[in-house]
This record gives sequence, C-alpha cells and structure tokens, in this order.
Amino acid sequence: MTKKTENLRSGFTTGANCAAATKAALTAIITGKCPTTVEIPFPGGKRHSFTLLDCTLDTATQTATTSLIKDAGDDPDVTHLAEIRVTVSLKHNPDITPPRCLYLDNIQLCTGRGVGHATKPGLACKPGEPAINPGPRQMIKMAVKEIPEVTGKDICVTLSIPKGEELAKETLNGRLGIVGGLSILGTNGIVRPLSAAAWRATVAASLKMAKKSGLREVVVSTGRTSEKAARLYLNLPEAACIEMGDFLKFTLKTAGHFKFDAVHYSGMWAKVTKAALRVPQTHVRNGALEMVQAAALLEELGAEGDLLHTLQDSNTAREMFYHLTDAGRNDIIEAVCERAKNYCEELSGLPVPFYLVDPGGNILVKV
Repeated sequence: MTKKTENLRSGFTTGANCAAATKAALTAIITGKCPTTVEIPFPGGKRHSFTLLDCTLDTATQTATTSLIKDAGDDPDVTHLAEIRVTVSLKHNPDITPPRCLYLDNIQLCTGRGVGHATKPGLACKPGEPAINPGPRQMIKMAVKEIPEVTGKDICVTLSIPKGEELAKETLNGRLGIVGGLSILGTNGIVRPLSAAAWRATVAASLKMAKKSGLREVVVSTGRTSEKAARLYLNLPEAACIEMGDFLKFTLKTAGHFKFDAVHYSGMWAKVTKAALRVPQTHVRNGALEMVQAAALLEELGAEGDLLHTLQDSNTAREMFYHLTDAGRNDIIEAVCERAKNYCEELSGLPVPFYLVDPGGNILVKV
C-alpha cells in the first residue's frame, strides 16, 4: 500500500545531527554527566530535540564522544538510520591537519572515519577542505555557543560516520571529487520528504491561493535563498512566493493556467543551466550526461579555446560558473539566462522576468 503523501515525515540533516552530538559532548564534559537528549537551535529560529544513541566521557582528558542515529524522515536518503558520531575535546589536536580539519574561530573542526574531503573545485567546500558544507558549520557554531562555559576556549570537534565510506559509494561523491566518505550536508537542518505528488500538490495549491488573493504576479524559485532574493528585490508579499524545487515544467505550466500577468523566476546557476538545457524536472540525475550537455551549450554560446577545455573538464555546474566569471565571460552567463528565460516563457505562455542568484542571496543577472 502506498503511504499517503500528507503523512510523510520530515527528518534532520547530517549537519543537524552533528551539531546536536557536538552540544551533547560538550554538555558531558562541562557537567561531568552524559545527557540522554539534547536540544539545539536551527537557522530558521526553531529548536529541535535529539535522543542520543551513546555517550562516553573521559574526565581526565576532558574528551567526550557521543553518537545518534540519523532520522531522515520518509526521505530516501542514503544516510537514513546511519550512526553519526562526534568526539569533542577542550583543546586543539595538532596531529589533525588539512585536509582533515579547518578552523571556525576557536573551533578546530575535523573529519574522522567516513567523512570525506574535497579535492576538486565547484563545491560548497573548497579543495583541500573537509566536506562539511557552510550550513552544518553554522549549526555547529550555534550549538557550541549554547555552552557558555567554553566561550573563547579552544575546542576540537571531530565528525565521523562509521559506515560513511560504504554509503558514499551510493552517491555521486566520487565523481564530484569528494574522497574518503560522505559530505556533511544541510542548509536549514531539515530534510523534507521527496514526494513528487505532494510537492506538485503544494505548488498548485500555492498558485491557486495567490490567484484567489488577487495577486497579479508571483515568484517561482528553486530554493529559499533565491526566493528571498527575489522577494526582497520585488517587494512582493509572502503569498506570492512559490518554492517549486525541481518541478520546473509543472510549475510554469500551472502558473500559465492561472494567467498571472508575470511569473518571476529566481534561481541559482545549476538549476538555471538545466532550464537553459530545457530539462523539465531538474532533480539531480544523469549528472555526467548533463555536464556534457552544459559544456556543449556553453560552446554554442561562445566558449572556445582554453576556456572551453576547462569547462569541459569541470565536475560541477558551479565550477563552470566560476571559470566563466574568472574569464570575464558575463556575456555567456547572460546568454544562458536568456535561454532559460525563453524556455520558461514557452512553458508558461507568460512573461517571465528572470533572476540569477548567487549562494549569498545576491542577484547577479536580471533578464
């Protein structure tokens, strides 16, 4: 029997689990007792509680190791039910060096077994850094700040996923240049269930509500960062904002059905490139094939010589974007946006003002 989409559970990212385990370990060190649960703040302002699987404390060395089981809800995440383990000590470890560690103020953040590091450009973490994305880094810093006794003190936090190397074989990490295990991912700490039917129903309901509210224009976005950028720029109400995720064709066609005056598109480079390639559903799949297609598109739009060879050797769309900006080829970037805009207008039958947004929430291109 198929589970009803409205009953699908959300879960927590690996980054959120690492932050919770970090706070639990620090709590054990400071209080001398291992907690059974721990509550941490999330970037959106909410707080969530986690139950620990295990905790060990060495009072002599002021070191604690905690672990918990990741619950990804009803999302088919390869790390669902994986053990997330964190070891914390109140001093830096000089024996752990790059690419296994980085520094966040006084926090030495390191990777242990099953957590990889980046070797190629184009990812959220730089080559030579642990594969710990900016979102999890922020959450770990937020969790540490909740323990005032360690303010200003040197701390070493080591993240491990015991089965990470095995699980990484089920991901695209190898092709992306992440070696040694999994990435620590997450933007806002929450994993939303991957349910196409539920997402499409939400998109349709949101568009219908916007129309019934008397709104003449809406913003469709690929995620929260791009949504916020366009909303602030256009000064539109929250009801006008539709997070379409990967459902480009469905969202644009549905918006066309409601005959808005305009549908503003706001997205980041990877999704924009897929729209320019006329990919109707932009979820990560056939990644290698899409990179070949993207390089061919950029060649068609004017990339040549050494730049073209560099683009063809790129591992991610993000890396391609960096190469284009480094080469000063804003003309090609704008041409990609024009291609994507044309596809969106074809799908919706409506004017589609188009915005390319960077990871920091800045609008880079308007067409």
